[in-house]
Amino acid sequence: MPSDPLVARCYCGATRIKIAAPAQAVTYCHCADCKRWTGSPLPAFAAFSAAALKSANIEGVLPEPVRVSKGVARRNCPSCGSPLTAEFDYLPGQIYVPLGVFEDATSLAPQGHAHAAAALPWLCLEDGLPRHDGSARETLNKAT
Repeated sequence: MPSDPLVARCYCGATRIKIAAPAQAVTYCHCADCKRWTGSPLPAFAAFSAAALKSANIEGVLPEPVRVSKGVARRNCPSCGSPLTAEFDYLPGQIYVPLGVFEDATSLAPQGHAHAAAALPWLCLEDGLPRHDGSARETLNKAT
């Protein structure tokens, strides 16, 4: 029996994404760009194949991406501004969804830390997960 789809939604509920495919990777990201976009000192994301998002049941409007940082495309809810998806040129074929927008993220435990060198000095998370000072692109690209 297939598992239930993962459901993500924005703050106002105008946009809902139901993804039937499993996450390819789940990671924390300490980079300044992800922290600023999510408003979190430690954002976490689930990666899905681009095909999984194309076949997802999307209710509402998934707008055209905003490109502020080179090589990064991000989508936000057009009504409330909630972060919805991110794509990175150096991680082709993957789309990242912030864990905070999932209705139930209990099955999406992070497997590592990207950009750990940019972690805030007061953030002490001793979880034993692998830490990559850079993008962790080698590890994350293997997930595809």
